[in-house]
Amino acid sequence: MSTEIKVLLVGEHEQSINHIRGILNSMDKIEILSYSDMKNELDRLAPDLIFLIEAENESPIDALEFILAINPLAVVVFIAFSQDFDLLKSVMRAGISDFFVLPDENSMLYGRLDSITQMVVNRKKQLDETAASSQTFKRGRGKIFSFYSGKGGSGRTLISSAFAQTLKFESTAQVILIDLNLQYGGTETYLSIASNRSFADLLPVINELNESHIRNVSQIEKLSKLEVLLSPRDAEIAEQLPEGFIARLLRTCRRSYDFVIVDLPVAMSVHSYAALEESDKIFYVLNLDTPSITTLNQAQELFQRLGIETEGRLEILVNKVGRENELNPNDLKNILTYPIVAKLPRDQKGVQAKINKSEPFRKESNEKKLVPFAKGIRKWVIQMVE
Repeated sequence: MSTEIKVLLVGEHEQSINHIRGILNSMDKIEILSYSDMKNELDRLAPDLIFLIEAENESPIDALEFILAINPLAVVVFIAFSQDFDLLKSVMRAGISDFFVLPDENSMLYGRLDSITQMVVNRKKQLDETAASSQTFKRGRGKIFSFYSGKGGSGRTLISSAFAQTLKFESTAQVILIDLNLQYGGTETYLSIASNRSFADLLPVINELNESHIRNVSQIEKLSKLEVLLSPRDAEIAEQLPEGFIARLLRTCRRSYDFVIVDLPVAMSVHSYAALEESDKIFYVLNLDTPSITTLNQAQELFQRLGIETEGRLEILVNKVGRENELNPNDLKNILTYPIVAKLPRDQKGVQAKINKSEPFRKESNEKKLVPFAKGIRKWVIQMVE
């Protein structure tokens, strides 16, 4: 279990925010949002501990109801600046974990930090133990894993589709795969899915999007029962998707599925950027040759310019590992600053046969005869699930 606690301060006035931040100076990972921004970013940040700071013209009850609807397990502390008994009674009834009236209770807040922190740790531990004992996944806060590469031909779409299908076979998780290659798609070929439906069909209902809408449009891979949202495979339709469409789609999927797997195109766009921002993990697919290393460096620079946080989120997935490579995995130690999460073997014979037949790599849960590429994917997925 990770004991790192993610803290979020929600407030409107810089002075009050700085006051609370000064009291919390022993906590490292602190995010700050306004009430309005919190409604857009809460799902992505997934904080463990939230300090909701009283603000004029903002309803703490509405904010609290929103927070608990998105993350019912978060510990929320209300910070007030007036002895308004009715307000404090209302927030307690609404489900607040604790409250403090400042500045009168500054020392009390400081003295209670350890117990508040322990409350968060205990809650996270209990959730992890419950999930482990039942071998199931908790709903409401799924993980978004994006597969990306700055270089075409890296195997990104092949790997993401095989990963999603294997994850469905090897766990009890609810998994959905989203193909964001808007112009040409690709996932439908690797998973042998024939359909004219795509996630673009959700555009008319995007403002009230829910799980039912998604399941009405998603396709089912018949062997693993993996759900898939296919690409529209149409440049004209892609241009009609509004800027916030992908972020809203991913946030809705996060609430309804344990894992949301996203296959991203090489070209950066507002939609790719939104997916990368929403992602819990970014798996960068890298081949063992000089052009791939050069492109990785360029991608790193682009992420920096765009303000995409990579620390703790970006991991390297080395593909096509074999004797004939220009480099070997050990050569990467002095080149990469990101961890290598898996190494997949070069398997031209096994992979090409499946592609030519338009067949998924897996047919059943306890399949014995797997090609080397599929074995590599399975090993990685089992390690991740365990």
